[in-house]
Amino acid sequence: MTRLAGKTAIITGSARGIGRAFAERYVAEGARVVIADINLEAAQKTAAEIGEGAIALPIDVTSQDSIDMCVNEAVKQLGGIDILINNAAIFTAAPIDEIERRDYDKVFAINVAGTLFTMQAVARHMIERGQGGKIINMASQAGRRGESLVAVYCASKAAVISLTQSAGLNLIQHGINVNAIAPGVVDGEHWDGVDAFFAKYENKASGQKKKEVGEAVPFGRMGTAQDLTGMAVFLASDDAEYVVAQTYNVDGGNWMS
Repeated sequence: MTRLAGKTAIITGSARGIGRAFAERYVAEGARVVIADINLEAAQKTAAEIGEGAIALPIDVTSQDSIDMCVNEAVKQLGGIDILINNAAIFTAAPIDEIERRDYDKVFAINVAGTLFTMQAVARHMIERGQGGKIINMASQAGRRGESLVAVYCASKAAVISLTQSAGLNLIQHGINVNAIAPGVVDGEHWDGVDAFFAKYENKASGQKKKEVGEAVPFGRMGTAQDLTGMAVFLASDDAEYVVAQTYNVDGGNWMS
């Protein structure tokens, strides 16, 4: 039996990478999914490739108008929203003395404010609808600790963990479970960009940092997007009814908390 049969979901930043893996798994589990992405053309392509059960809508999580239009259109097309995954995020790295305010502002606008105000828009719909719901925020092992070159990103993901706790405590009175997933190092297009930052600031050859962090994972390799989908299904399912305000590490043993 499919675990999300009859459910509807919005997944931000899901035209590619981890978000796309979530969308594919959700559709396979019986859900209808909105591929919500700032790149509408890529979202439409992904939705077409996933097939029946997926639709594409544009969203810019730094714009309240865009968030509201996406949520309203999703409700119009799907009849309601049962699940939200706040997946849209960006990464940056620099030593403390080289951090630029514009980079800080952009990371927090997407990773923190984008998460908060997309969650708020969907929660308002869920409250009005009166059927509860599940909200999953994407944190990171970087939100569990500081890293010398990753202050801004680490701080943004620590904020996501804190928002998850506060929103979880606040929204459970409406039957809305808010939880988060904290991945470790996940292979893919995203980590190619991360590797480039470390190549620049640690004078490493291209690919060297990626190799090092993969070898350091207790499980024995970097994670994949597919490694995260089981937790995303669990937190969206009826099995997680009593799970509130938690952040789950899915990282091959990289961080214990």
